[in-house]
Amino acid sequence: MLAMFMAAIESTIVATAIPSIVADLGGFSLFGWVFGVYLLAQAVTIPIYGRLADLYGRKRVLFFGTGVFLVGSTLCGFAPSMLALILFRALQGLGAGAILPIASTIIGDIYSPAERAKIQGWLSSVWGFAGVVGPLLGAFIVSQLHWSMIFWINVPVGVGAIAALAVFFPETIQRRPHRIDYLGALLMMLSVGALMTALLQAKVLGWWTLALLAAAGVGFAALIAQARVAAEPVLPLGLWRNPMILAGNLGSLAIGAAMMGCSAFLPVYIQGVMGLPVLAGGSALALLSITWPIASTLGGRLMMVTSYRFNIVLGGAILLLGSVLLPLVLRGNSLLGADVAAAIIGAGLGLCSSTYMVSVQSAAAQHQRGIATASTVFARMVGSALGTSILGAVLNLRLGDGYAGDPVQTLMDPVARAGLTSPQLAALTEAVDGGLHLVFWAGAVLAVIAFALAFLTPRGIRPGRGDGPRAKA
Repeated sequence: MLAMFMAAIESTIVATAIPSIVADLGGFSLFGWVFGVYLLAQAVTIPIYGRLADLYGRKRVLFFGTGVFLVGSTLCGFAPSMLALILFRALQGLGAGAILPIASTIIGDIYSPAERAKIQGWLSSVWGFAGVVGPLLGAFIVSQLHWSMIFWINVPVGVGAIAALAVFFPETIQRRPHRIDYLGALLMMLSVGALMTALLQAKVLGWWTLALLAAAGVGFAALIAQARVAAEPVLPLGLWRNPMILAGNLGSLAIGAAMMGCSAFLPVYIQGVMGLPVLAGGSALALLSITWPIASTLGGRLMMVTSYRFNIVLGGAILLLGSVLLPLVLRGNSLLGADVAAAIIGAGLGLCSSTYMVSVQSAAAQHQRGIATASTVFARMVGSALGTSILGAVLNLRLGDGYAGDPVQTLMDPVARAGLTSPQLAALTEAVDGGLHLVFWAGAVLAVIAFALAFLTPRGIRPGRGDGPRAKA
C-alpha cells in the first residue's frame, strides 16, 4: 500500500505545482511533456517489469524499479531547467513502471483469491486517498515551501515501502538459468512507445499520428512472431488464450477509455463553461475517488457470493448509467447533478476494476502472475490514453478552426476570460458547451462498449470456487 500510494499521489500532486514550476524554470511550451514523458516511460516498462518479476522474483524487480523512481524523484527536485526536469521525469517514469503491477502481483502471491477479494477495498482506498489528498498537499507545499518538495516527499515513503517488504515479505525463488528475450523486450518498448506517443500527442503530430500507429502495428506483429520462437518470451502468447484473462484485459482497456470523459473533461466544463472555481471542479473528481474504493470494498464481498461476471456486468451497468446521466444533468448547469454523476461513475469503475484484477490473477499460474497483472494495468493505461485521444479529437472537430487561440484555454484562464466582452464570452461559452456535451455523449458510447465487453467474462466463476482454467505457458 505504501508503494501504491507513492505511485498514486504522483499523478495528482505534480499537476498542482506546474504553475510554480513554470514560473521558476520557464519553458512553458514544454510543460506538457512533464506529464507525457512520465506516462510514456511508465507505459513502455510496465509489461517488461511484469515479465521480469515472473523470471527473477518480485522483490528484486520492485526494489530496482522503486530505486530508479526515487533517484528520478530526487533529481527532479534539483532540476535547473524545464528540459532537465523532463529528462528526470523520464527516469522517474522508467522506475514507476515497476511499482503498481508488481505491488499488485505481490498481493496476488500472499493472498488467496477469496482473501484478495476482501482486501480490494483497502487497496483501492489508496487511490481514493491520494486523489483527495494529493491536490491539497501539493497546494500546501507550493504555497508554504518549495515546489521541489513535491518530488522529495516520495523518498521517505519509498524507503519505507522497501524496508517493510525486505523485512516482512519472504520470497523463495527457484534458481535456474533464464534466456531473456532481449529482442522481444526491444520490440515491445518500440511498439508501446509508438502507440502511446501517437495517442498522447495526436493533436501535435497531426497526420504523423497515422505513421506512428502503423509503426506500432508492425512492431506488435513482429513481437508476436518473436514470441512464437523465443524460449522465454517477454509476451507469452498462451496467457491470452485463457478467456478470463482475455476478458480482463479487454474490459480494463474499455473502462480506462470510458472513465476519461468524466476525469479529464468534467473539471474543464465546471471551470470553463460554468465559470466556477477550481475547488468546484475538484469536488466531482473527489467524489469519484471516494465512491471507487467504497464500491470496490462492497464488490469484494459481493463477488464471494455471486461471480466475477455478475460483479463486472453490474459495474458496467452503473458506469453506463453515470455516463449517460452526466450530459443530461449538465444541460441545466447543475453542479450537484455533475457530482452525483461522477459518484455513480466512480462506483461503476470501482466494481469493474477490482473484479477484473482479482479474476485475472486467479486465472494466471503463479509463474505468470506478474505479466498477467502487468497486462491488466497496462491495458487500463492504454485505454485512458486512447479515451483521452478520442474525446479530445471529438472536441477539436466540434470546435473547428473558427477561434483565435485555444477557446477552452481562454475560458479556463481567469485573466483571458476577464478580457472578453459579454458577447464574446457568451459565444465562446456556448461553443465550448456544445463541444463538451458531444464529448460526454462520446464518453457514454465508450461506456456502452465497456458494458458490452463485460459479458465476455466466463459465467459461474467466483473467488475460491471454480477459478477457471489456468493460463498455459
